[in-house]
Amino acid sequence: MRAEYDFSKGKRGAVIPQKGKTRISIFIDNAVLDEFRARADRAGTGYQTMMNDALRKYLSESDQPVTEETLRQVLRQEMPEYLRRLSTASARTRAKSGTRR
Repeated sequence: MRAEYDFSKGKRGAVIPQKGKTRISIFIDNAVLDEFRARADRAGTGYQTMMNDALRKYLSESDQPVTEETLRQVLRQEMPEYLRRLSTASARTRAKSGTRR
């Protein structure tokens, strides 16, 4: 062992940085973490890799464009309430204008 080492060209950080990945600290519910660890153990892979894959899958599905089927489903859910509010508002307007005469 040397008596003195030269750290003048030393850099802070990981010795071997991984490209494309960033180390972070986050809080995960214990139940979620336990489930990912159990699934990863059964699959023979790492739980962090499995969590990364799940997040990647979620992001790829959420960026999908609105399809005709999705639009029809939303319209079926939203239109009855919208028309009900619209007819109630127009009935109030007619009632107000009728009382002013």
